[in-house]
Amino acid sequence: MKDLFEDPPMAPPPERASLRDGLRFAFGTLTVLPARITRWDRPAARTGMACAPLAGLAVGLLAAVPGVLLLVCGGGPLLAAAVTVAVPAALTRGLHLDGLADTADGLGSAKPAEDALRVMKQSDIGPFGVVALLLVLLVQVAALADAYADSWVRGALAAVTAAVAARLAMTLAARDGVPPARPGGLGAAVAGVVPRGVAAALAALTVLLAGACALPLGLPSAAAHAAAVLAALGAAELLLRRCVRRFDGVTGDVFGALAEVAATAALVVLALG
Repeated sequence: MKDLFEDPPMAPPPERASLRDGLRFAFGTLTVLPARITRWDRPAARTGMACAPLAGLAVGLLAAVPGVLLLVCGGGPLLAAAVTVAVPAALTRGLHLDGLADTADGLGSAKPAEDALRVMKQSDIGPFGVVALLLVLLVQVAALADAYADSWVRGALAAVTAAVAARLAMTLAARDGVPPARPGGLGAAVAGVVPRGVAAALAALTVLLAGACALPLGLPSAAAHAAAVLAALGAAELLLRRCVRRFDGVTGDVFGALAEVAATAALVVLALG
């Protein structure tokens, strides 16, 4: 007869994660903002990656504040842009930039997928990674400086749009059908968790909201911000497909690289607009 004092078996986690669990997952994995991750399973990852643009919204707003304050206090657009670019790096512990560098080294290694993944796991940064970091950071600062030179409103809105688009690119990269390159790590935890329909709906909603938020600046500005999100997703998709072909899937480093490439593409479009 079963021992009455025996601990009951642990119930498996529910198939759906709450919005709170998803937000904790998104903020806990994609930012350094205080968020205690309560669940680390596929349902939580599904909801969390769907909430990734909200984490981007928080990062973008926090990045825009010091840039605007510097302009108000008499600083120049270049200084405001440099500080704005530095804030997301600090809020992610530089993990997305590190992922960009590692992904560039892996793509540039010209080695088989398994060896390229080993290159990406090394702690040092190779020449491809250094060049990628320099180019991306220079372009981001230059593009944001152009936006701030126009007005603090355009600069702040550009920073927020780029941050949201960067995390939205990660949501789309976590869609169903995109495989992980290795069995462990963040890439394996979130690869393929977001249904394609949900990813497409979030992308369409973000494009519409980006245009709507910029509408007070005029119709051309609204169109430019919507186009910036589309360009960010397009650039990230090209990189994603290249990485899947090269590494047979995605890793945490690839997700970081997608975020940085998407943010850069969005800022370039807004600078041109």
